[in-house]
Amino acid sequence: MNTPIVLRGGAGLLAVGLFGALALAAGALAQSPPVLPGGPPPAEVERELRAAIALAIHRFEAKDLEGLLALVSDEYRTGYLTKGTLRAQLLGMFQLYETLKTNVRVEEIRLVGEHAWVVSSGKVLGRLPLLGRWMTVLAWERELEVARREAGGWRLYGYQQ
Repeated sequence: MNTPIVLRGGAGLLAVGLFGALALAAGALAQSPPVLPGGPPPAEVERELRAAIALAIHRFEAKDLEGLLALVSDEYRTGYLTKGTLRAQLLGMFQLYETLKTNVRVEEIRLVGEHAWVVSSGKVLGRLPLLGRWMTVLAWERELEVARREAGGWRLYGYQQ
């Protein structure tokens, strides 16, 4: 596997990223198992996944709720989270913080059948309008999210175990 990269958003995600930020917004990512199944993805698939994460970070930081949710499968589920609960959690974050920034580090990507298992670490900072201060909203270490190809691109699918 390649050396982990750090994705930093500018003005515009899991912000968090397709895999890290979205599910973290609701606080329910699955802890990564010590040894992941499957194998490393081909270079082209890894590039596609990293591009999807960068796009999600951009949409998260731009507070583009509909654009961000377009990267989530209608069948998304991780624990109690569904696409609907994810929408509510993201909307709450977008309303509470005037600005959101994220730092996502992809630790590992594995292909398990038709799914991509993505392990990431990172954090989300938010700026509260009345206080004018930055604060840590979310932080995570080696959390797992699962994506699959849908409608011509990678969509967050969830850890449906």
